[in-house]
Amino acid sequence: MSRLLAAATATVLLLAFTACARKAPEITSLQRKEAASLVSEAEFALAMRDFGRAEELYAKATALCPDDGSYWLDLGALRRRADKRDGARQAYTEAAKAYAAAYKADRKNPQPLLQQIYVEALLGNTKTALKLLKQAQADHGDNPGVKKLTPEAFDRMIADPGFKAQAL
Repeated sequence: MSRLLAAATATVLLLAFTACARKAPEITSLQRKEAASLVSEAEFALAMRDFGRAEELYAKATALCPDDGSYWLDLGALRRRADKRDGARQAYTEAAKAYAAAYKADRKNPQPLLQQIYVEALLGNTKTALKLLKQAQADHGDNPGVKKLTPEAFDRMIADPGFKAQAL
């Protein structure tokens, strides 16, 4: 009886650890195309000043492609514009995670890291943003985009009224 119990416990633990180790399902090209179509429709809704519809479409796009930081960033900016601070914070946080994962997947490309710096600044995490900026300068100091983003340029960026309107 104790062997049966031990085997059952081992099986349950194995299944639990296997479930935790699973990756998120891969996003298909069809899902990416559908998300891009939704974003295009959201941009049209913005042009028509239908902000509620645009938010709904961006939310659908992020559900289809949660790894696309730009969709989360656009959703956060739209929510911030509507003064939905909690929703904007959640979207900006997801954008930062998406950009961090994209950089982790391809450390040769500094663009996701630069985007993450921007989003961290929007969230008010300036210490984190400056730490990431130092990392970008150390790892990609020869990249033109990284060269342009000096600590002084960062300070000017966060002092800009347009940036402040989007920031939390």
